[in-house]
Amino acid sequence: MKPKYQVIIDDLKSKILSGDFNLGEQIPTEATLQEKYKVSRQTVRKAIGELSSEGYLRSEKGSGTFVTNQYRSKSAMKTNKKTIGVITTYISDYIFPSIIRGIEKRLNEESYSLLLASTDNDVSQEKRALEMMLSYGVDGLIVEPTKSNLYNPNIAYYLSFEEQDVPLIMINAYYEELDVPFLCLDDVQSSYLATKELIGNGHTQIGLISKTDDLQGKYRMKGYIKALSEAKLQFRPGQVLSFDTESKPHLHDHLKAFLTENRNDLTALVCYNDEVGLEVVNVCKELGILIPDDLSIIGQDNSYIAKNANIRLTTLTHPLEQMGRDAADWIIMKIHGKKDLPHSTYYQPVLIQGETVAKR
Repeated sequence: MKPKYQVIIDDLKSKILSGDFNLGEQIPTEATLQEKYKVSRQTVRKAIGELSSEGYLRSEKGSGTFVTNQYRSKSAMKTNKKTIGVITTYISDYIFPSIIRGIEKRLNEESYSLLLASTDNDVSQEKRALEMMLSYGVDGLIVEPTKSNLYNPNIAYYLSFEEQDVPLIMINAYYEELDVPFLCLDDVQSSYLATKELIGNGHTQIGLISKTDDLQGKYRMKGYIKALSEAKLQFRPGQVLSFDTESKPHLHDHLKAFLTENRNDLTALVCYNDEVGLEVVNVCKELGILIPDDLSIIGQDNSYIAKNANIRLTTLTHPLEQMGRDAADWIIMKIHGKKDLPHSTYYQPVLIQGETVAKR
């Protein structure tokens, strides 16, 4: 359990970093803070003393305590190198090692430092990561958004970076509430090409496994629907299985129920990504469903797990390391004062034939 003064420190620091308390603004009086946090005056003074020594507050005798940004100059003195913050949903899983490797290689060429954090696709962890980046005073920020298809409660922190003129670019997705530069795969086109490939092989009963809390899932469903519509095939809600970050640990069981229910109807599946595609392969083995004879499968992202699996998954490309390198390059050029940088970049996917699609 946190000491009471630390609770006050964390809360006031969050309000300063998110812009609830603006630079130069007077914070509530000691008596008001005492009442709010139900603590003694000594506890309040200890918290204010700590925040003052860290450079978040300054006290003026007879006037009160005010917000300052001295913490930024304190952080800048730690190193002569420029530091770029990188926040991704995951670090060691799936496509993220490749993306981070691309960022790191490009930053190393300019002798920039990298400050890395992950969110596990959890907005409370994203909040902590953003506070860390603001406290440190990073010179630029590369972010893969957390639960990008849902309202994000951390928008104020991103606006704080904008107010401080800290270059920011997003990768893989973006927050639709913000006007922020981004680099993304064309996710609509990725699922569109996957679905079109299956239609071209004679499939008319094509299902979809979709992730609902990330923007990629929204657009990949859009591509699936677009291809069905063009081919005059009916969209059937019962042939779509949706999941999110919280239900993902139970995806195996949900897939088992879904495939059992649709066993006599579905002949093909477009999967949210390669990870899901290979989970479908595992479930099919358990159920005695032959791939691709009984069920054709297409993944997406051309990830290392697809390349190293026992079965060669038909999939679509993702820029991976190139995306990371391009994001770092954009930040570097922005720091160097280059203008007219692209606001949005979409990488075009290419189908990679594997052994998980058969003709009907």
